[in-house]
Amino acid sequence: MLTISDSLALGQLIRSERKRQQLTQEQLAAVAGVGVRFVRELESGKESCRLGLALAVLQTLGLTVSVAARGANS
Repeated sequence: MLTISDSLALGQLIRSERKRQQLTQEQLAAVAGVGVRFVRELESGKESCRLGLALAVLQTLGLTVSVAARGANS
């Protein structure tokens, strides 16, 4: 499991997985139903990105999100 603690780390994860799947930003945007600009901003760690759209991109890449309380045992 990977811990994501800020928008930059989330963006790096998304960029890495997109490239692993050999998708361009344009292709990912089309499949996820978001704009290319949104994908670019998300990958660059822009903090004002909309959570719902970010979750759609994660789902498109086959990634899931888990939330745990600080200090909770995994």
